[in-house]
Amino acid sequence: MIHRFDVVVIGAGAAGLFCAGLAGQRGVKVLLLDHSEKVAEKIRISGGGRCNFTNREVGPANFLSQNPHFCRSALSRYTPQDFIALLQRYDIAFHEKHKGQLFCDRSAEDVITMLLAECAAGHVTRWQPCGIKSLLSPEQTGTGVYTMDSDHGLIEALQVVVATGGLSIPKIGATDFGYRIAKQFGLRLVEPKPALVPLTFDGEAWAPYAQLAGLALPVLIETTPTDTSPKQRKKAVVFSEDLLFTHRGLSGPAVLQMSSFWRQGQTLRINLAPGMDLPATLLRAKASSKRLIANELANWVPGRLADAWVSQDLNLQRPISEATDKALLTVAERLADWVLTPTGSEGYKKAEVTVGGVDTRDLSSQTMESKQPGLYFIGEVVDVTGWLGGYNFQWAWASGFACAEALAARHAEQPV
Repeated sequence: MIHRFDVVVIGAGAAGLFCAGLAGQRGVKVLLLDHSEKVAEKIRISGGGRCNFTNREVGPANFLSQNPHFCRSALSRYTPQDFIALLQRYDIAFHEKHKGQLFCDRSAEDVITMLLAECAAGHVTRWQPCGIKSLLSPEQTGTGVYTMDSDHGLIEALQVVVATGGLSIPKIGATDFGYRIAKQFGLRLVEPKPALVPLTFDGEAWAPYAQLAGLALPVLIETTPTDTSPKQRKKAVVFSEDLLFTHRGLSGPAVLQMSSFWRQGQTLRINLAPGMDLPATLLRAKASSKRLIANELANWVPGRLADAWVSQDLNLQRPISEATDKALLTVAERLADWVLTPTGSEGYKKAEVTVGGVDTRDLSSQTMESKQPGLYFIGEVVDVTGWLGGYNFQWAWASGFACAEALAARHAEQPV
């Protein structure tokens, strides 16, 4: 038996669910399938279980891509306000937590339930679990339609949407399926890498800081370009966020943000006391205090960090009144400009997203259709990666919307 649909959406995550529901509500006969038994696992675990579903302020500058302008069209046509309006239609309560980040008041399950309701409203057929063994193009079959050999039998469809995500968090089902389909049809790929991921350091070099695991503090963090000319330094990416020490390295929003930009061999520069004139402050303390340097530093950075810092330098293990000006200026400079080189990251198992993916040069920014007619790519599988803070979900909604509109327009052109 052959199952026939207008469109098959492969991947029941954020982008796939959203696109399938919208297309179905516009009269398209949609099959949504996924190799996993569970639906939208990344939504379920995001935001500590409350789903950071978008950000109030979204623009192309909040995304990484080989073509930073590619996302502009989709983002302008489906905005955070549009998704907020959808949540309000379903009476889903939400709140703003930090820098425009919006979270569900109750649970991420509310967003999943809403997306499934949208699919039901569009009479979307959903098969889970259902794997795809092969995908043949209309040119290969000579039938004018795509043909898929699936766990549920043969499927024919006029269009196929790949919404399979990236490689991040394999334990919830991430695979390279979308990349393999892209390669099969001659589409280019931007090398995938883990993003929004903790960074790690050499064990021995990190030993003085491993004891700080669990310590968090606000910092300024930036990458150091391999080209250190003044012009390139002006292009350095800088974030003002919280830093978290771990047993193996650094995490927290500051490092997760920076990990998307960081490349192997690059150094990081971290200001551990942003907004402070530490040199002047320490020299004033020298003139008026007899406390240990570590105790004085603890006025401006966490005490555990101050202790770890001075423990590495005998010149700092004394009352501040006995320290040389040079020693104080050196420690102030190092705290304000801590330069260090990660050895790697925690990899896809801890990465929230994947940077890279299907090259946007082979996709339409208006429709998400690839240069292979009738084959679309949306969401994380595309080389568009958002910052931490709800941006990646907004890309899922926006790219899914653009694709659904294109599918509906194509459907309307089909002869009855």
